[in-house]
Amino acid sequence: QVQLVESGGGLVPAGVSRRLSCAASGALRDHGAVAWFRQAPGKEREFVGAIRWRGDTTRIADSVKGRFTISRDNAENMVHLDMDSPVPDDTAVYYCAARMTFGPLQSQSGAYGYWGQGTQVTVSS
Repeated sequence: QVQLVESGGGLVPAGVSRRLSCAASGALRDHGAVAWFRQAPGKEREFVGAIRWRGDTTRIADSVKGRFTISRDNAENMVHLDMDSPVPDDTAVYYCAARMTFGPLQSQSGAYGYWGQGTQVTVSS
């Protein structure tokens, strides 16, 4: 089992950077991966980015490429999502998800078996 807890959400003025964090615990595996998804009201859950638990491989969705960065702190078992220049369209509940099986970084939510409870990010204009 893997437990995930997101933090860092809240009301964010447009253009002001915000860091979201995901604290991971439990049966973590070196060949696993952690991803961020988001879901806005009335919309489907959307892939934001993913990173391997070990190594430097990352994947970022085109919709946030150049603005969002995903990183990892293995010493603290944390994965961060740095949101630079957020815009109102970035308003959503942001979820951390994990898979602890080997494979390429996936953008489909069904590829991840562990999920956090989500953290609300509201970007004001």
